[in-house]
Amino acid sequence: MILADKIVDLRKKSGWSQEELAEKLNVSRQAISKWEGAQSVPDMGRIIQLSELFGVSTDYLLKDNMENEEPAAAEDTEGNARTVGMEEANRFLDIKEQNARRVAIGVMLCILSPIALILLGGAQSMGKLNWTEMQAGGAGLLILILMIGAAVAIFVTCNLRISSFEYLEKEPVDTLYGVEGMVKDRKEKFRPVYTKLMTIGVVLCVAAVIPLFLAMMFRDEGSYLHIAAIAAILLLAAVGVMLIVRVSVVWGSYQMLLEEGSYTRKEKEETKKYGFIAGIYWCLVTAAFLAWSFTTDDWNRSWIIWPVAGVAYGAIYGIIRALHR
Repeated sequence: MILADKIVDLRKKSGWSQEELAEKLNVSRQAISKWEGAQSVPDMGRIIQLSELFGVSTDYLLKDNMENEEPAAAEDTEGNARTVGMEEANRFLDIKEQNARRVAIGVMLCILSPIALILLGGAQSMGKLNWTEMQAGGAGLLILILMIGAAVAIFVTCNLRISSFEYLEKEPVDTLYGVEGMVKDRKEKFRPVYTKLMTIGVVLCVAAVIPLFLAMMFRDEGSYLHIAAIAAILLLAAVGVMLIVRVSVVWGSYQMLLEEGSYTRKEKEETKKYGFIAGIYWCLVTAAFLAWSFTTDDWNRSWIIWPVAGVAYGAIYGIIRALHR
C-alpha cells in the first residue's frame, strides 16, 4: 500500500473529511486531495504530523511494504492539540513582530487623539485663538475622529493578517522537533530589548504626571500652561504605552508557542470560560467614557477613566475566577 492509500485509509478510519484533516494539519483541502491522489508527497514535517495525528509510525507511512500497523487509539486529553511546524512557527513570529509595531502606533494614536481638542479648546477659551467655540471644538473633534479611524484601520488590518493563527491563543498546541528550541533562542535574543523598552515605557507612564505638577507650581492665573501640561501628560503616556505594547506583543508570541505565562493550557481553558467578560466590560467602559465626555464636555479629565478601568478590570477578572474556584 502506497503513502497516498494509507492517508486515505487512516483518514477514513478516524472519521474525518479532507477538510477536517486539512484543518488539523493547517494546510489546504487541495493539498490533502493531492496527497491522496498521489499527485504530490507531503514533506517530512507533515509526515511527522500525520504519524502523530493518526498514532502510527513514520516507517509505516513511508514504507510501502508495511501494511499491518494499525493506528493507536487517540488520547482524549491531547487528541485535540494542534501541531505547529518550523515554517508555520517562523511565519507566525514574523507576522507578530510586524503587527507589534503597527498595533503600538495604533494605540499611541488613540491616546494622542484628544490632544488637538484640548489644545484648541483651551486656546479658544483663553482668547489665544481667533475662532468661535464651535470652530475650535469642530476642528478638535475632526482630528480626534481621524486619528481614531486610522487606529481602527490598523487594528483591523493586523487582526486579519494574524487571524489564521488565532488557535495558538485559544487551543492547546504541540510543536514539531526543533520548533521549541528555535522559539526559545529568539526569545532569549529579544529579552534585552524587551527589558529595556519595557522599563523605559513604564518610567514614561509614571513620569507623565510631572508636567501637571510643574504647571501647578509655576502657572499664573489664566495661564495656558496647565492646558499644555495635560497635553504633555497624554504625549508622555502615549509614547510609554506604545513601547510597552510593542514589546508585549512580541513577547506574547513567544509565550503562545511555548505555552507559557498567560497561554498555558490551563489558562486557555479559563479564557474560553471567561473571555466574553472582556468584550462586555470594555464596551461598557467605552460607552461610559463617551457619555461622560460629550455630556460634560470635560475632555480634560474624562481620559482618567481608561487607567482606572484597566486596573479595575484585572481586579474584577481575578475576583470572578476566584469565586468560580
